[in-house]
Amino acid sequence: MELKPYQQKVILDLDAFLGYLQKYKKTDRAFNQFWEDRIGPYNPLVGQGMEPYKNTIANAAHVCIKVPTAGGKTFIACNALHTIFSHYPDLMPKMVVWLVPWSNLLGQTVANLSNPDHPYRQKLNSLFNHRVAVYEQKDLRQAAGFNPAVVKEQLSILVMSFASLRARNKEDRKVYQENGYLAPFASQYVTRADLMDDVDETALINVIRTMQPVVVVDESHNAESALSVDMLKALNPSFVLDLTATPKNNSNIISLVPAIELKKENMVKLPVIVYNHHDKTQVISSALHLQRKLELLATEQEQKGGPYIRPIVLFQAQPRTGEENVSYERLKQQLLQLGIPENQVKIKTATLDELKGEDLLSRKCAVRYIITVNALKEGWDCPFAYVLASLADKSSAVDVEQILGRVLRQPYVRKQSAPLLNVSYVLTASAKFNDTLQNIVKGLQSAGFSSRDYREVDLMTEREEQALRYSNGKQLTPDLAMDAHEEPDIDIGSISFNHDLPGDILAEDKVVADIQAIADEQAKAMEQVISRQKLQPADDRIFEEMGDKVKRYRMSELHRDTVADIKLPQFHLHVPQNTLFGTGLELLSQEPLLRNFKLSSEDIKIDFEQIASDLYRVDIEETGYSQYDARFTRIEEAMIKEPVVTYILSKPQENRVKDIAHQLIRIIGDMYPIPDQEIRIYIERILGSLDAEQLQDILLRKQSYADKIKLKIKQHADAYAEERFNDLIKIGKVVTQPAWHFSEMIVPGITGASISKSLYEREGAMNDFETSVIETISALPNISFWHRNLGRGKGFCINGYQSNHYPDFIVGTRLGRIVLIETKGDDRDNSDSQAKCRLGNKWEELAGDSFRYFMVFNQKQLAGAYTKDRARELIREL
Repeated sequence: MELKPYQQKVILDLDAFLGYLQKYKKTDRAFNQFWEDRIGPYNPLVGQGMEPYKNTIANAAHVCIKVPTAGGKTFIACNALHTIFSHYPDLMPKMVVWLVPWSNLLGQTVANLSNPDHPYRQKLNSLFNHRVAVYEQKDLRQAAGFNPAVVKEQLSILVMSFASLRARNKEDRKVYQENGYLAPFASQYVTRADLMDDVDETALINVIRTMQPVVVVDESHNAESALSVDMLKALNPSFVLDLTATPKNNSNIISLVPAIELKKENMVKLPVIVYNHHDKTQVISSALHLQRKLELLATEQEQKGGPYIRPIVLFQAQPRTGEENVSYERLKQQLLQLGIPENQVKIKTATLDELKGEDLLSRKCAVRYIITVNALKEGWDCPFAYVLASLADKSSAVDVEQILGRVLRQPYVRKQSAPLLNVSYVLTASAKFNDTLQNIVKGLQSAGFSSRDYREVDLMTEREEQALRYSNGKQLTPDLAMDAHEEPDIDIGSISFNHDLPGDILAEDKVVADIQAIADEQAKAMEQVISRQKLQPADDRIFEEMGDKVKRYRMSELHRDTVADIKLPQFHLHVPQNTLFGTGLELLSQEPLLRNFKLSSEDIKIDFEQIASDLYRVDIEETGYSQYDARFTRIEEAMIKEPVVTYILSKPQENRVKDIAHQLIRIIGDMYPIPDQEIRIYIERILGSLDAEQLQDILLRKQSYADKIKLKIKQHADAYAEERFNDLIKIGKVVTQPAWHFSEMIVPGITGASISKSLYEREGAMNDFETSVIETISALPNISFWHRNLGRGKGFCINGYQSNHYPDFIVGTRLGRIVLIETKGDDRDNSDSQAKCRLGNKWEELAGDSFRYFMVFNQKQLAGAYTKDRARELIREL
């Protein structure tokens, strides 16, 4: 299981933030600068920019990742641990406290992280060299497989509930009690500064505190109270990573995932079709017919080679004060009266759980209808749940927000062939439908989505609404309405549904036919939105999600008409014809170019002679006012503990190489699309060719060696990709197509100097050489406009065998030619510049007569590039 592109973007954002932390040392300054560079400085008067860092956990870097429900938060966290610890010193124990809000989520998390066949554990094993242990609190209290020796060698994950640290009962308070089993830790890690006052040094809480753990807070919106903050402080963390779909006001967000990204990757069933019926009887009838319709489509899809899907309806029954069980038990009996087999109907409430032991995804499971009341706690979900049918009292607004997320997950994370299987459904009979819609919006928002993600139809007439709102001349409140109806107002006899009839001859339900037409139309509309967004830079979609926080600069009215129809060509790859794509072309990335690349067989010749020490560690330093902050500072070679080096070098050759390779891989990080295993084999080949003295030097200066190896890997990959790229151009498989257009507004972050003829109100920041080049070029009489092309994730990229070629400037001439300019200081005439120059010139060759490319140096000049003066003279003639 690999990261989806949006998940990879989250990890890159986290790594970038840690880089800022490395550079600026103080967490608040790193966070503030991280966002200022992306979206500009914070302006409290108008609410633009990211609010400054909130230092709620004074001795830790405390940041948040916002990911909608079904976005794979846990898998992101598994990968994030590797990224975080790659910035830590090897001597620091890799201790993680993974906090969850509820006991059912705790069991689920422990099971998934512990199961060697689960993708979460498989990823952890891959990232941490199969040295991973997952514990519950009781395991650590008894020191089961937990001692100072193993902690040094592995990633240790302790999964705990919030209640465990809030110590509300005797069992939970054991974390604060003296514990002889943990006495060995006292001499290994415990220092008086880390100990909690009036708590024995052998208590589990103190053992955790001395290891300054990384804390992962799942569903962190449940941990914002003062009591929850105290809970986090009690752990003495060095780093806190919040995971939530709905960050609170005191969250320090470093990455956020727009909801459309989940739809694009087929993670969710959107939009939600909301259909308001005349009465509850129609709700049940439509739910039954819709389930049958969806199941027929699923069966047809499976017969054509698709996956197994058994669509499920969630019935939200009416709660009744003092006799809650009557309502949902009665509903179950009514469904059984319609001939539905009992094994297809289950009740799931706070007091009755008939789903226990059921594997809802199994073919052997018969469940098609689940009855609940008001809330299914987060942590329970099933991708087969498609329909939420609410039978809450029709004279009130329907409270669906807490269970709406249960029908959003897409089965198998893939697009289904039938459009109806790619959306989800809410069926209601509410006289207060507008209020119900607001609750649906709240439900979507609590799952990380928005009001853009649903479509509604209201069948109820104004007269029906009035009749439901009033009885005997007085308005009914929801409570009075419950008391007024001793029996549910459901007419089973009028439901024309025969479970025993084959689905293909079951009478067509008119409402379901209407719902189908709406779902088909909305599914197509959503696909069009996705197609448009695929052409947008990733950061643009994130900035849309951030709304007014982002300072945007508009395109100049003077140039709007000039650039309206301009589309810059990008490289596209011919793919097998597919109805989902239509054209048979997709935007080229490095991934298909490296499909057959075998790094493990490439040469391992690397010059390690000029290596400079470049090691870092996390150091907790006093920052004033008795506060502490996580800081990254250099480690001098003399500070490395010789016993650690001696210990590793004393191992047999094979184990020694594997240990050092693993440490280097941690620093190098992900190099997608090159598989981790290929990188591991390549590094082990390098290390296997070195002697003991060289291996010792690597242990002392891992960062510098890792940088050298990473550069070599990139050179190999780029060379292979370039060769494949040229082959595909030769045979006509790679072509240029008009694709990228200028946005109406840009988000440059930090802005540069104001220079005439700029395309936007303000342009992005520039260094001195860049400023001098564009001042010279823009002053030419034949130049119409210029634009400071924004960097990764924002601007125009010449895609190809290099994944990061964003030319510095896009210039337009009065005769309609577009000129791309890439500036290079005279110290940059290296292999990377040469490769970009070749790519830029190849783009010019294939883009057409209207497009030009210049790589510009000040005085120096490599093949295919120009000096500043020469470029100016040639551009003057265009």
